[in-house]
Amino acid sequence: MSTHFITGLEFDKSQALKLLALASDIKQQPQEFAHALAGKSVVTLFEKPSLRTRLSFDIGINKLGGHAVYLDQQNGAMGSRESVQDFALNIATWADALVARVSSHHTLEVLAEHSDIPVVNSLCDLYHPCQALADFLTLQEVFGDVSQIKLAYLGEGNNVCQSLLLLGATLGADFVAVCPKGHSPDAQIVKQAEQIAAVNGASVMISDRIEAAAGANALYTDTWVSMGSDTSLEQAKTTFMPYQLNQALLEQTGASTVLHCQPAHRGYEITSEVMDGPKARILQQAENRMHAQNALLLALMNKQFV
Repeated sequence: MSTHFITGLEFDKSQALKLLALASDIKQQPQEFAHALAGKSVVTLFEKPSLRTRLSFDIGINKLGGHAVYLDQQNGAMGSRESVQDFALNIATWADALVARVSSHHTLEVLAEHSDIPVVNSLCDLYHPCQALADFLTLQEVFGDVSQIKLAYLGEGNNVCQSLLLLGATLGADFVAVCPKGHSPDAQIVKQAEQIAAVNGASVMISDRIEAAAGANALYTDTWVSMGSDTSLEQAKTTFMPYQLNQALLEQTGASTVLHCQPAHRGYEITSEVMDGPKARILQQAENRMHAQNALLLALMNKQFV
């Protein structure tokens, strides 16, 4: 098993299923894991604002008996006051793992290169693999065998979409990304997902037509405007409104489950009627961030659990 978790490609199908099983065990029997990270300290480094990521890691590490240390940019922007390399080298002398939410994937590569402790990607411009783990834990709870489902993602082909593509392909789920022209996921990542899907009996489709989501078991959406973008939601509305996750789309596709990684912009990418409706598993997703991440940390830091 890999030392780091940077792209989400570090686990094959068997390992990913074991990780999800461990997450489920932690969720169902938390008392069995209350001291699993006793004496361990995990630095959680944030270049970007966060609610779910910060709290789910901080509280989750505490529930495992570990110590979370929050580090923001009050110490200076990464790479300005001191190099990213020196950040990594210093943190590795004290901490047992580093969780990093950063602007650039390259930052994670440098952190991992110079760390002899596990480095976990808690979000970058290309991937959001911890979110994808939580999402497929949720889908597994709802449907059982995720290799038997079709997941349709609608909207901007962003880091969340790309991590869903890769993990879906790894687990054998059929995946369709329905995105406006010019907003599809990265072509190289799509190619990787197609290759992985072929091995695991799954399919990958990229389309700009809503009809491609027909027959999906679950619909997924995310904000139309990524964090830090200069584009406003009102500006994005013209392009993305046809891809809004609303009641009409639910009925059109026949989907039984709705997912959103949050923060959500009600009335834009998703309506309140759907977000608060009976098919939404959005808070279940949010809770599962903690359980999936705890399983990941144990897999990387305490080998007896895998």
